[in-house]
Amino acid sequence: MSIREWEGLKVPTAGEFALDKAHTRVGFVVKHMMVSKVRGHFADFEGKIAIAENPLESSVDVVIKTGTIETGAADRDGHLRSDDFLGADKFPEITFRSKRVTDLSGNEFTLVGDLTVRDVTKEVELKVEFNGAANNPWGQEIFGYSAETEIDREDFGLTWNQALEAGGVLVGKKVKIEIEGEAVRQA
Repeated sequence: MSIREWEGLKVPTAGEFALDKAHTRVGFVVKHMMVSKVRGHFADFEGKIAIAENPLESSVDVVIKTGTIETGAADRDGHLRSDDFLGADKFPEITFRSKRVTDLSGNEFTLVGDLTVRDVTKEVELKVEFNGAANNPWGQEIFGYSAETEIDREDFGLTWNQALEAGGVLVGKKVKIEIEGEAVRQA
């Protein structure tokens, strides 16, 4: 395993890593009817993480397939794929491309980058926790991470909603994005 000490952390040596789909979840949470939360995830995505010699210069590039959104309700998933929301036929991908790493504190930092949804690009800040590096049982070098941010879906053109008789709206404006996973070194 190629691990080094950096700022009191054990981190991988420089190199290319890919998100491990079997051990990564790209999820989200949004308010429903002003009283509960709906959770979902995207089943298909790809991501590359380039660990730099100076870890603060590392970069992340992720592509999420919008047509693979899953919330556990087929009708809702179909609606989320429609033009009312993601427009998966016209906009098959959501992308994130990092720009810089800031605010390092222990194993936590902020990853600033461009999030593109429905061809609308906005800068977002992901709060990231580096969860450690190790070799898996098959000898592959991996590291774990947790990341989250909150966006206003209307900033990305996701404006569909329905007023409720009792007041409020069917779908909340704020969407919390939650990513948990592992990345594996590429050959």
